[in-house]
Amino acid sequence: MGFAGAMVVAMAVDALIGWPSPLFARIGHPVTWLGWLINLLDGAWNRTSDPSPFRRAAGAAAAILVIALAAALGWAVQSMLASEWAGVVVVGVLAWPLVALRSLHDHVAAVAKPLVSGDIAAARLAVGQIVGRDPAMLDDAGIARASIESLAENASDGIVAPVFWGALFGLPGILGYKAINTLDSMIGHRTERHEAFGWAAARIDDLANIIPARLTGLMFVLLAPDRSQAWSCMLRDARRHRSPNAGWPEAAIAGALGVRLSGPRIYHGHVADEPWLNEAARDPAAADILAGLTLYRRAMTLLAGVFVALALL
Repeated sequence: MGFAGAMVVAMAVDALIGWPSPLFARIGHPVTWLGWLINLLDGAWNRTSDPSPFRRAAGAAAAILVIALAAALGWAVQSMLASEWAGVVVVGVLAWPLVALRSLHDHVAAVAKPLVSGDIAAARLAVGQIVGRDPAMLDDAGIARASIESLAENASDGIVAPVFWGALFGLPGILGYKAINTLDSMIGHRTERHEAFGWAAARIDDLANIIPARLTGLMFVLLAPDRSQAWSCMLRDARRHRSPNAGWPEAAIAGALGVRLSGPRIYHGHVADEPWLNEAARDPAAADILAGLTLYRRAMTLLAGVFVALALL
């Protein structure tokens, strides 16, 4: 079965209609279903009275269980489908909810629109939907910076990574990856509660994103107005990021847009002293969010084109 073709179908359906609000209100979303299971295991197995090594082992078991169940479900469904083009289309439609292509674009565009018109209050409200830092502390440049960073990181985590694993393994690949990414977003944090329990989830997510993050950065470089600037910025600054993966697309888009990203920010009243990416460049503005969205659309079109070529081969 041509899984690359199935991922083209998934991307096309999501680009056209996203995940409609009435559908979400009625049945939720596969990520929320995974979240329910993760919350259940977190509440049952992550006991604060247990020693740290035991909580780490329990967290690893929880992560393996969630990933295995998701991949097994994908395999069971996929094994019942035909291997011809009809089966490819069905796999693509089933994979569609796991690709956040339109949602990411719409959420970032929702920040750009009020920021362009000077409505900083509305822009802060919108950016608070996509980042964890305190939006009340952000000025125009901070809002633009947070939006572009979220666009770059989530282009990798929300689109490139799931379709990469989906193209390799079909439904088991894309479902397994979404389980990994959801585990990391829910319990893979260095907090008192999840430092030990979420350790395995965070490490597995790091491994799953090694290739997709670099592919995302490479696409931004290839489509940048100044490829040499984007390339040099990615190679120089990607490893300065606190994440072993997010720095690649973020540094690439910083170089492509000619702006500086990352840097110190405030989370829940605490200052995180993060290093700058492309430090010598100017601060971003609302227009740079729009330029980033254009680059994002071109990168996703390129990705779909590569999958179409692979499917035809």
